[in-house]
Parts: sequence; C-alpha cells; structure tokens
Amino acid sequence: MNKLLKCFACFFIILQGMNINAQDSQNKTLIPLAGNAYSSNHLEGKRTITNNGIQNWTDSSEYFTVYFKVSEPGNFKITIENPTAIFGKSQLEFSIDNARKKVKMEESKTKQVIEVGTYKIEKEGYVALVIKGISRTKSNFPALSYLGVSAENYNGTIAFVPNNEGEFYHWGRRGASVHLNYQAPENVNAEYYYNEITVPAGEDKIGSYFMANGFGEGYFGIQVNSEKERRVLFSVWSPFSTDDPKNIPESHKIKLLKKGDNVTTGEFGNEGSGGQSYLKYNWIAGNTYKFLLRGTPDGNNATVYTAYFFAPEINYWKLIASFSRPQTNTYLKNFHSFLENFVPEQGDFSRMVVFNNQWFCDDKGNWNELNKAKFTADNTAKQGYRLDYSGGLSGDGFYLKNGGFYNDYTKTGILFTRPLNGLKPNINFAELPQ
Repeated sequence: MNKLLKCFACFFIILQGMNINAQDSQNKTLIPLAGNAYSSNHLEGKRTITNNGIQNWTDSSEYFTVYFKVSEPGNFKITIENPTAIFGKSQLEFSIDNARKKVKMEESKTKQVIEVGTYKIEKEGYVALVIKGISRTKSNFPALSYLGVSAENYNGTIAFVPNNEGEFYHWGRRGASVHLNYQAPENVNAEYYYNEITVPAGEDKIGSYFMANGFGEGYFGIQVNSEKERRVLFSVWSPFSTDDPKNIPESHKIKLLKKGDNVTTGEFGNEGSGGQSYLKYNWIAGNTYKFLLRGTPDGNNATVYTAYFFAPEINYWKLIASFSRPQTNTYLKNFHSFLENFVPEQGDFSRMVVFNNQWFCDDKGNWNELNKAKFTADNTAKQGYRLDYSGGLSGDGFYLKNGGFYNDYTKTGILFTRPLNGLKPNINFAELPQ
C-alpha cells in the first residue's frame, strides 16, 4: 500500500473509531473487545483476551472491563454482537457504575445480536462497562468478540480502538506513549546530558518504562519488569535499520566497550535493533534518581556513549555501560524523555513520572540548563484511539502521565517552560567509574 492510500486508510479508521454516525443506518458502533477490554487478572489476561476478543473464559472470579469514551452524554443501548461461541446456558452481568443488567445466553443464540439494555451516561468522558460471569452449565462462559453501542439523536464521537490495522489491538491496549522534547541550542558540542527522575509513590505500575535520557541514537531510564524485578536500562540503536539484530552487518554492530558490576549486556530487536544493557536494581518510588550520559566522537567514524546512574540509597555514581556506535560522528543531540507501558494487559492502570532537573555540558566544560520541553505523543494518541495521556509542569519540573482511562488529556505540541533553578550538577568527571 503506497503512502497516499495509507493516509486514506488511516482517515477512514479514525472515522470508524471516533464517529458513531459513521457506522451504519442503525447508528451503532461496534467495539472489538480484543482492543478495548481488560481482564481483572491483568497479567494472566493473555489467555482470555485474544485478537478474537474474550475467549477461554472459565474462571467465574475473572471479570472484564471494556472502555470507550463519549464526547456527549446520552442514553446508550448496549448489545452483544454475534457471540462466537455459547456453551450450554449461562448468565452474564453487565454494569456501568451502579446500573446492573443480567443477560441469559444459550447455545442456540450464537451468531445473533443479544440486547443487554440501555444505560444513561450523564456526562462526557470514559465509560467503564464491566462484564461478569454469574452462572454457566458447561465449563466455559460465552466467547465474545464485539459489543454494539448505539444512541438515538447522538451527534458526538466515541473514542476506542476500532480494529487491528497496524497491530493496534496491541498498541491500543498498551496506551499512548508520551514524550518531552527538551529545547537545546543547535550547533553545540554537548558531551554530557544530565536528568533526574522521581516516580511518585503508587505510580510505579508493572510494565512502566520511565525514560530519562533519550538522545538521537538511544535511551536510558528505569523500568518495572515484575512485582519483584526492576531495572536500569540503557540501549543504543545500530545505524543499520532492522528489527532483527541478526541481520546487522558486522560493520554496523554496536560494540560493548565496558560495563559496570552486575550489568547484563546483549542485543535487542523489534523496535529497531542494537546494543542493550541493564542493571537489576530495585529502585524506590518517591526517591529521586540521577542519570548522566556521555557522548563523544572517537575520531574514527564512531561515537562512544557511556551511561552512569546515581541512586540515593547507595550515594555514588555507578557505571551502567559504554558502547561504540559505528558510522557515527556526533556529540549528544535530540534530548528527550518519555513514558511508556510495555505490557498491554496493564494499560488500564495509570502511571506518572516527574523529570526534575535537565542540563547538558559542552566539550569545554560549560553547563547549560534545559528548561523548555515540547509535549508529544505516539500514533495511538494521534489516531484518537486513546485519550488518557498528559504532560506539563509539576512544581519545578515536568511531568508525564498515561493509561488508566482518566478524562483529562493534554494537546500535543505544547511547549512548556519550567522555572530556571540554577542547580548545576555537582559532578567531578575524573572521579566517575571507568
């Protein structure tokens, strides 16, 4: 598909996903559960929420929440659209806030539209529709793929993930990724880049990557990998464009020069490819962590990137790793931070981070404070599929937030300016670990 056709396809998808009147003469929007439902079991939900919707549902304690956002209040009729399988007889409960409706289903009604009922939504914003299993005569509850949403005389929009074009069931359930692009002067040889992160207590959800020091060729930050594991992650992209690191020719491979104690190194793929390093470290929400990145050309058509991490619990700078990137001759540039959720099953949780103090130091040893940042977001936000993301000022720093289906969101493209604080990093470069 050429670029022009792709643009028309994306435009049509937006109409499907956001305008209830673009659906059919019945004024009905079909919401695929595959891209808009979440299991109460969250990390175990991979088994029951598939690209075909809710499947393999056997546990009566497991329930599902479907999210969509309405731009105007109204009376919305909910239907079950052609369930893919009904096993014996069962009863399900559908609820929005405190309005509960029970629906009986039996095998003979597979491939039919089953009415749930009408709900009065009194204000614009996200709607959370909960589906619970009450009873069943066989081992499985029904397999559901789509819900229908319709309303008479409704002229508003409905935001949700409409289909799996571009694998948006995956990306949409993750939620929008959000970024801060720090405004630095051009034509400066920035050798060091410094930032600080504070993740407020309770905002450290599994699947979160709080990226502090993004640069033109890689990224450096902290993440939550599981209930028991957290990491400091530093990666550098190869100049060879591929999602499979095995395809990178030797002349374009990222070379590891050194690494810190207990740091694991290797390669990564899927979102570009290159060299990766991480330290398993159980950082603590509420504490402030410091990040320092160095980038210098080596004079042989390669640039060396070195990452250092400072935790208040240990009170010293720790080397993460140093990589050489071939076919590259640059100092640091394109300073940015971002927040993302890399676990789709966790996309109904919100997460937040504050970036407190940004500076760069040029090759002459002059420190410069960065206090302006432009807010941007990824394609999930641009398509209008998820509208639960924001960014801006928080005290003397910048913040980013996403996920959880909250109603306030920040328009992209806004330039935020935090107060200059003059808190220049107190770092003796000669004493950094080598």
